[in-house]
Amino acid sequence: MGPRRSKKRTPSFRKLLKTSNLKIENKLKNRQFKQQSSAKKYRKEQKKLRQSLKDASSRIPAPLERYKKRPEEEEDEEFEETLPVDMMEEDDLEQMKALARKASFLTRDLSSCAPVHGKKRKLDNVVENYEKMPRKMQKREEKEVIHLLPIKDKTGVIPQSMEKPVLEKVEEEAEEEDTNAEEVSVPEPLPVLSRQEMLSQRRQRLEERKAHIAELGSAILSEPVNNIKKVKELRSMLMEVDPFVAVTVRKLVMVSLMEVFKDIVPSYRIRPLTEAEKATKVKKETQQLREFEQGLVSQYKFYLENLEQTVKDWKQMKKKKSDAVSLKAYRGLAEVALKCLCELLTAFPHFNFHNNIIVMIVPLMNDPSRKVSDMCCEAVKKMLKQDKVGQASLGMVKVISGLVKSRNYDVKPEVLKTLLCLRIKEMEVMKDAEDVAPKKKFMTFKEKRKNLSRMQRKWKKAEEKLERELLEAEASESKEKKMKLHTETLNIVFLIYFRILKKAQKSVLLPTVLEGLAKFAHLINVEFFDDLLMVLHNLIESGVLSYRESLHCVQTAFHVLSGQGDVLNIDPLKFYTHLYKTVLKLHAGVSNDDMVIVLQCLDIMLTKRRKQVTLQRALAFIKRLTTLSLHVLPNSTIGILASDRVLMHTFPKTDILLDNESQGSGIYLPELDEPEYCNPQNTALWELQTLQRHYHPIVRKFAAHLAAGAPVEGSRALDLELSRRSAVDLFENYSVKGMTFNPPVAEPSSKKKDRFTIGEAVLNAELNKQIDAVLGAPSASTVMDFAAHVRRPDGPREMNS
Repeated sequence: MGPRRSKKRTPSFRKLLKTSNLKIENKLKNRQFKQQSSAKKYRKEQKKLRQSLKDASSRIPAPLERYKKRPEEEEDEEFEETLPVDMMEEDDLEQMKALARKASFLTRDLSSCAPVHGKKRKLDNVVENYEKMPRKMQKREEKEVIHLLPIKDKTGVIPQSMEKPVLEKVEEEAEEEDTNAEEVSVPEPLPVLSRQEMLSQRRQRLEERKAHIAELGSAILSEPVNNIKKVKELRSMLMEVDPFVAVTVRKLVMVSLMEVFKDIVPSYRIRPLTEAEKATKVKKETQQLREFEQGLVSQYKFYLENLEQTVKDWKQMKKKKSDAVSLKAYRGLAEVALKCLCELLTAFPHFNFHNNIIVMIVPLMNDPSRKVSDMCCEAVKKMLKQDKVGQASLGMVKVISGLVKSRNYDVKPEVLKTLLCLRIKEMEVMKDAEDVAPKKKFMTFKEKRKNLSRMQRKWKKAEEKLERELLEAEASESKEKKMKLHTETLNIVFLIYFRILKKAQKSVLLPTVLEGLAKFAHLINVEFFDDLLMVLHNLIESGVLSYRESLHCVQTAFHVLSGQGDVLNIDPLKFYTHLYKTVLKLHAGVSNDDMVIVLQCLDIMLTKRRKQVTLQRALAFIKRLTTLSLHVLPNSTIGILASDRVLMHTFPKTDILLDNESQGSGIYLPELDEPEYCNPQNTALWELQTLQRHYHPIVRKFAAHLAAGAPVEGSRALDLELSRRSAVDLFENYSVKGMTFNPPVAEPSSKKKDRFTIGEAVLNAELNKQIDAVLGAPSASTVMDFAAHVRRPDGPREMNS
């Protein structure tokens, strides 16, 4: 028989690889265990060393302390000194002196030494007791013990000390004299620097700090992942203590850190790692990225805390221990810190600690300082305009609601004006467009089975799965989530508005509330329409509102009715009457700016509700608006005439206002405040003839256009640039706020000529002859006697030939 074969098989490569991985894991575990055990052993040794040092220091006898004698002890000693010594026997006196020379009872360690006069112990303790007794006690009174570092050997810790001998009395007296002389001597004065030298020194230090800040910033921006630790070094410069450059350096560091964070902060929110994620092993690049993210969040948090503390110090005027920054400089530092917070509020609505920035910024919107409040309000407006998702807007609205309620509605109107910048209305429009747009449809299972083979169905399934994943990746936020956020935001906004309408109708916030309701009224629930219209009408009738506020009430009411209120059968005649009655209060003065609201109200009241408006009402409004156009500024006149043009196109039968003949019974009653019963059909737009001689060319053009019946084609038709623009746009475009006319007024042509030519070109030939004859004739000397022609009372007048 041949050699017996071994039953063991040669291990495969996969098995060898698996075995090597197990070995590597075991080695790593053993290494970690050794490291932990060595660290534990090191901690135990350090603990023992500290304990032994503590015990050794407690066992070392402290040097004798000399205390001041009390007055009673001094009296006792004086009493003992007064005792006669010769009353004692000589043997007793010698024995007492011998005992006095042994000072062991004064210097022995009571915790370790046995009593001197105790009973004798066994022989084995004699040497130990002898060694424990102190030696050279006489010299120790004059020396001071200095403790040194201990020495450790096999037996334990051995404490070390050194005696410092005390100098002789003569030397001590000499030193005392020297110290007294030094105390008496005047210290050397510091070098006095001139103002120029101080400025140059400050400039030099400031340049050094700037160079260091620039170096750190460029290093961080070049490699943020590797140089994240330098952010901490840059942030440490916020605690600059040099009083010459402290304020400037801190401002520069604040702004530099803000710019650095704006460049290196990622476009996603960094969440903390879970315990399971920390325990799992990852690649080196992943671990490096995790360290960068955690370090970035930590440094960003500390930076925000520094900015917040700077603002709080300014508000509280809290004096710091170090005098590097004076109280006067707190305001400048706080303004720079606040500017950085506002920049971060608008730059990182998605990043960590954004809600903390909101909580810090919102109370400062109501700050007494106009500069601070304007800065915060502008930052909030910018953030609300840029927020497309709605998460940051919801957080901002919640904090504003809490602020208004906590201050009992005593806040600045600018705080609520920021809510007008919410993008909810625009998002609603986008939602409607998305619903109307055709969506991508996938094939059903029956269609696939009917039209495709088995392999084609398999490939089609894979393609549809990939397309769904791509669609999910492209969608940043789902529509449902956006609508949920917008609904919650609107609920809080309307809660703020309705609270003020109910509890603070005389507040300065009422105009802003009415303006906000006018913008978002189309989104209010239908159940609140009746109550809201009643509240608005009561506010108008109360007479406590200004003219602009009453216009906002009218605008809000018609916004409510133009949205979901279309389904309600309500005729807001009282609001039409109010606008018709009060529109003539506008003039070319301060109220000219209110014309924008009037034009918006006319558009929503007459043009968009054309089916609910009667012809009599349209005629009355056209006549009154044309009358109003005579005593307002040119931009308001252009806006009114543009509105009249739209109404004439919307209601074609209003062209009877261009005819002189009366239509029906009655006469026009311009003083009547009811548009339905003032007989506007019996009047004419004679104001257009006056407006055709207006100094503004656009007004003349519009007046001529309306007088011709507002034709769409022909010579009297308007240009495309004017006909396609709304009345509000024309009003703003031709505004005269800058004290300039649009278009500019042409300069008058000069009638004066440079020179005049006298000759045949100007005068007639016969006239020239007569002129020459008169000029060339000799001058006759004639005597003019006026008295000869005066009639005398006693006789006739004499005539001289």
